[in-house]
Amino acid sequence: MATGHARILDRVATRLKLKQLRLLVAVGKHGNIQYAARELNVSQPSATKMIQDLELDFEVQLFERTNRGVVPTPYGEALIRHGKLIFAQISSAAQELDDLHEGSSGRVVIGTLLAASSSLLPLAIEQVLQDRPRLAIKVVEGTNEVLMPELRSGEIDLVAGRLPTYRYRDELTQERLFDERILVVAGPHHPLADHKGLEFDDLKKFSWILPPVETTLRRQLDQFFLKLDQYHPPFALESVSYLTNRSLLRSREYIGLMPAHVAAQDIAAGLLVRLDLTLPFGTGPVGVSYRQNGKMSPAAEAMLEALRKVAARIA
Repeated sequence: MATGHARILDRVATRLKLKQLRLLVAVGKHGNIQYAARELNVSQPSATKMIQDLELDFEVQLFERTNRGVVPTPYGEALIRHGKLIFAQISSAAQELDDLHEGSSGRVVIGTLLAASSSLLPLAIEQVLQDRPRLAIKVVEGTNEVLMPELRSGEIDLVAGRLPTYRYRDELTQERLFDERILVVAGPHHPLADHKGLEFDDLKKFSWILPPVETTLRRQLDQFFLKLDQYHPPFALESVSYLTNRSLLRSREYIGLMPAHVAAQDIAAGLLVRLDLTLPFGTGPVGVSYRQNGKMSPAAEAMLEALRKVAARIA
């Protein structure tokens, strides 16, 4: 007798249609079968029947009805996630064929966090283009909260930057490339710019530019503030935009935290200064994340190898 897995696989392999998966993903997005049906230009009864057929084929309940619409069950969430990955792979295949038709040597989409954006990723792009000058590259900037779900769903091939300490490890490989120090920085005209041997008390009256609350660095900073009699900066701005942060540090008496490799060029050019204070936290791994079970395209493999080579030089 066939096992449950074999039975379901045999049935789904002969019956599953991409339109069913498109509907499934749309229902997950809208939380409403009627809206999803409208998006796919099918009637609501047809959409309901398609969902029921999926549930029969997979032998699970995919959605629960509420007074506001429908909510995916854990089975529904899992199948929606795999559905997104299937469509991302189809899109990637179509894009790669189009790139090859146009004479490009493949395509790679890479997400970048702040720690990788100034030197690691630009140098890796230069490295990979030496061997693949017609490679199509798309860079997406953001935080782990944005990039990691897109990595899981196949919309992004790789994410480079500071590795999260605890989160985003399911289904992903996190490869450490080097450890990065965090510097306390300010503008060149900041009152503390030329002071030596600073203590944290010297910084307390100044405002800060902080990393987002979902980052490891922010959690470490918040814990540090709590230990200092629950210190709160007079004003705190939360931003991941390097250009915005640099401009504000230069124009106002703000204090910020930046990865050493990110701030190095601006410090050398006199656009920023490193304050003479070392915080008891902040050093952490910079690396690259990618899906565990998904086979990477040759273009993504080439980009991964370029990141490794560049990291070995700059670490």
